[in-house]
Amino acid sequence: MASLTIRNLDDTIKAQLRLQAARHGRSMEEEARTILRQAVVTQPPEAEGGRGLGSRIHAHFAALGGVDLDLPAGASTAEGAGFGEEPL
Repeated sequence: MASLTIRNLDDTIKAQLRLQAARHGRSMEEEARTILRQAVVTQPPEAEGGRGLGSRIHAHFAALGGVDLDLPAGASTAEGAGFGEEPL
């Protein structure tokens, strides 16, 4: 597991963290881990209306309109590399 050192922490914040940890029956370290864990845990898609990232991006840019691309048909098929063979 990784370690983290926090420098220049205000004494008031440290005292409040100590009191909060005591109220929760935890050490200051465990309280800080809990706070950090809760702060960085990603929200499930339900928090965003049940839509995934791609759907949210599409909805964001849908008002700008889309682009229809004419893609050329594939002229040749892909061939695997031939190791040890003479080139054609």
